Amino acid sequence: MENGEIEAAQDGLPVPAPPNGRRYRPVGSDDSAVIQMTSMEPSPGSTSVTSHDAVTPQPPRNLKPGGANLTIDPSMQGGSGDHATSSGSQRDSKLELFGFDSLVNILGLKSMTGEEVPAPSSPREGEDVAITIGRPKEAGPKFGTMMGVFVPCLQNILGIIYYIRFTWIVGMAGIWQSLVLVSFCGACTFLTGLSLSAIATNGAMKGGGPYYLIGRALGPEVGVSIGLCFFLGNAVAGSMYVLGAVETFLDAIPSAGLFQESVTVVNNTLLNGTATAGTATISTPSLHDLQVYGVIVTILLCFIVFGGVKIINKVAPAFLIPVLFSLLCIYLGVFIAPRHNAPKGITGLSLTSLRDNWGSEYQRTNNAGVPDPNGSIYWDFNALVGLFFPAVTGIMAGSNRSASLKDTQRSIPIGTLCATLTTTAMYLFSVLLFGALSTREELLTDRLLTATVAWPAPVVIYIGIILSTLGAALQSLTGAPRLLAAIANDDILPVLNYFKVSEGAEPHAATLFTALICIGCVIIGNLDLITPTITMFFLLCYAGVNLSCFLLDLLDAPSWRPRWKLHHWSLSLVGALLCVVIMFLISWSFTVISLALASLIYYYVSLKGKAGDWGDGFKSAYFQLALRSLRSLGAHCSSHSKPSSS
Repeated sequence: MENGEIEAAQDGLPVPAPPNGRRYRPVGSDDSAVIQMTSMEPSPGSTSVTSHDAVTPQPPRNLKPGGANLTIDPSMQGGSGDHATSSGSQRDSKLELFGFDSLVNILGLKSMTGEEVPAPSSPREGEDVAITIGRPKEAGPKFGTMMGVFVPCLQNILGIIYYIRFTWIVGMAGIWQSLVLVSFCGACTFLTGLSLSAIATNGAMKGGGPYYLIGRALGPEVGVSIGLCFFLGNAVAGSMYVLGAVETFLDAIPSAGLFQESVTVVNNTLLNGTATAGTATISTPSLHDLQVYGVIVTILLCFIVFGGVKIINKVAPAFLIPVLFSLLCIYLGVFIAPRHNAPKGITGLSLTSLRDNWGSEYQRTNNAGVPDPNGSIYWDFNALVGLFFPAVTGIMAGSNRSASLKDTQRSIPIGTLCATLTTTAMYLFSVLLFGALSTREELLTDRLLTATVAWPAPVVIYIGIILSTLGAALQSLTGAPRLLAAIANDDILPVLNYFKVSEGAEPHAATLFTALICIGCVIIGNLDLITPTITMFFLLCYAGVNLSCFLLDLLDAPSWRPRWKLHHWSLSLVGALLCVVIMFLISWSFTVISLALASLIYYYVSLKGKAGDWGDGFKSAYFQLALRSLRSLGAHCSSHSKPSSS
C-alpha cells in the first residue's frame, strides 16, 4: 500500500504496518488527542474547537445500504463528544499517522482550499465498495521507448519520397551530391532532435507537441504563430501522402483510371550532358484521376479519424510491418539484380554504373518529373533539398505522445535520436546501392524503380507503398487537429474558440477544418509542388525549437535543468541557422512568404490575443537584466557609503 493511501479493511484483519519503515508507539488510555480545526480565512467571530477526548478504537462496522457491502475502517470514524473509557485490552491498537495531503482528504477539507471534489456515487446492489484516498491509479497502457517513440518516428520518417522519388533524386543529383544532400538534411534534424531532447527532459510535456515547447520558451505570440504554421505543414503533408498512395495505385493498375492517362514522348533526352537520338514514351496518371481518387481517399480517411484516436492507435502499428517487409524486398532485389525479366537499364551492382552516376546531371523536366529539354521546370541542388527534406521529417511524433509514455525523460531523447540516425544511415546506404544499380536513364525515367527491382514481385512494393502512405496520412490527419485544438484551448487567439475541446474529447471541428485544407491541396494534384511548401513549414518549426533551446540554455534560468546533458547553446544556434539556410536554399520566395505569414500571425496575436498565464524566455531575460542592474547598483552604493561614526 502506497504512502497516503487507505484501502478498505476487512473484518478482523490487522492494520498494516506503516510504509517506509516508520514506527509509531501505541496510544494508551492516558494519552489524549487534541484536534483543532480553524477556517482557512478566519473571521472575527470564528472560534476553534478543542476536544480532549481519549482515543477509543472501535471495531469496524459493516453498513449495508441498499444491499451494498460498505466496510469502514476505524481510523476513518470520527470521535463522539461523550467521554469514553478504555480498557487494558484495547491498548494493542495503533494509531497510524498520515501525510498532510491524506489528512486533508480524511477530514474532508479539500473544498476549503478551492479544489473541486468529485461527487460521490452510490454503490450498486451487491457491490463491494473500497475507499481509496491518495494518488489515483494510472489508467490506460503506457508505452516504452520502442513502441512509444521509435516506431512512431520511424513510421513518419519513412514515406512516399523514398519509394517514388529517391531513385530519381540519385539520378538527377548524382551519387556524391546525393550523399551531401542526405547528410545536410540529416544534420538539421539531428541537431533539432538534440534541442528537442533537452526541452522535453526539462519538465512535464502537455498536449500540443512543439507548440507547447516553443510557446513556453519564446512566449505565446511566437508559439501560436509557429504552431499554426506547423499545423498547416501537417495538414498539407496529409495531402502529399494521399497523392502518393493514389499515384502508386494508378501506376500499378492503369486500367483503374477514369480519364485518359498522360503520355509523354521525349525526344533528345539529355544523358551525360549530351542529347541522345530517339524517342521515349512515358505514361503518367491523369491529373483528373489524381484529383478524383485523392478526394475520395481523403474523405474515407477522415471518417476513420472521426472514429477516435483509439482506433488509429490500434491500427497504426500494423502499417509499419508492410513498410519493413517492402524495404527487405527492395534490398534483396538489389543484391540479386539483374534478373531474367529486368529492363536493360538495370545493370546490377556495378562499378561502371557507380562511376557513371557519380556526378550530377541537372536538367529540365515536365510537371510530372519526366526529363524533357523543353520542360518548364529546371532542377538543381537547391530544388532537390526542398523535394527531399520531407523524407527526414517526423521527429516530433514521439514528443506528441508524451502522455502515453512510461518515462518521457528517457524515451523521447533515445527514441527520437535513434530513429533519426537509423533513417539517415539507411538513406546514405541506399544512395550507394541505387547509384550502382542501373544507368542514369533508368533512374530518371522509371518512376517506380524500387518496385521494378524488388523481389519477388513489384506488387509487394505497391502494397507497401499504399499502406505506408495511408498510415502516414492517418497520422497527419490525427496529429494536426489535436495541435490546432491545443492552440485553441490555451485561449490566446479568440478566433480559434470554435476549435476548443474538453479534455479527452475528440476535436471534430478541427478535424473537419484539416480535411478541407487537405482536400484543397489534393486538388492541386502535383506532388513536386506540394513538398516545398511542407518543407518551409517544418523548417520554421524546427528553427523555433532550436531557438527555444538556445535562449533557455544561454539565460541559464533556475528552472532550466534538463536531464539530457548532450546539448549546448552553440549546437542549438547552429541548428537554427541551418534551418534558415535550408529555407533560403530551397526558394527565397517561399521563405519570404512563410516568414511573412508567421509575422502576420504574430502581429495579429499581439493585437487581438490574450496574454498567456505562463512565463517565457524573454521575460526571464528581462528579469536577469533587472537583477544584474540592481546588483551592480547595490555594489556601487556600498562602495560610496560613508563609515558610521562611533
